[in-house]
Amino acid sequence: MKTQYMYASYTKSIIMLLLFSTIAMAQDKKKTVKDTLIYKQKYGLRLGADVSKLARTFADDNYTGFEIMGDYRLTKRIYLAGEIGNEERTIENEVLSNTTKGSYFKGGIDLNFYKNWLDMENMIYIGFRGGASTFSQTLNNYSIYNVYNQYWNEQFNVEEGTEFSGLTAIWAEIIVGIKAELFNNFYAGINAQLKGLITETAPDNFENLYIPGFNRTYDSGRFGVGFGFNLSYLVPIFKKDKVVVQEKEKE
Repeated sequence: MKTQYMYASYTKSIIMLLLFSTIAMAQDKKKTVKDTLIYKQKYGLRLGADVSKLARTFADDNYTGFEIMGDYRLTKRIYLAGEIGNEERTIENEVLSNTTKGSYFKGGIDLNFYKNWLDMENMIYIGFRGGASTFSQTLNNYSIYNVYNQYWNEQFNVEEGTEFSGLTAIWAEIIVGIKAELFNNFYAGINAQLKGLITETAPDNFENLYIPGFNRTYDSGRFGVGFGFNLSYLVPIFKKDKVVVQEKEKE
């Protein structure tokens, strides 16, 4: 009995030793290797339009406008970008009716902070622009309050329109937005804009109520806001290699 017990214990030890040796050999055979993948990134001119301005043109009787936008990829993250457009806006309230119309141009750069997977071309970006506009203001009609007869609250209405042309404005703005590729080379994007007015020319004794490209001004304030929804198409000009290094275990 003692001999059988020693023989069983010895056999068990040999089996455990062989098992651990096999596992150790299998682990030694596994090693980490680097696998290099190369994808083609598109570089070219992306052109589009702000469809929110077109929608507003059809929905708002007091507004007409359009904007064409474009960007060109310089590096992996940096894009040259700009917009050009035309707007006509009528503002009406209890004391006046005023129409502003003119054109504008904005130019600057976009910085993409989104790390795309593989061959994706999406953007989450911050943009910087300098903007300039030339426009005219037409005072369609206005009312003058009679301070000498306050009891009857009489007002004097002027119906003859007065046009002030040759007006200009310059501003800077910061843009935060996204652009996503819906299908091959076709993109949809949305953005928000914060604007700061640098300089402007205004009519004598009258303020600019609206500046094309800058939007509405409030109580001589020098800040404005805006938003846009755009559709665009990328025209590929050339491609650059994007190298992706992946590590994996290999036996």
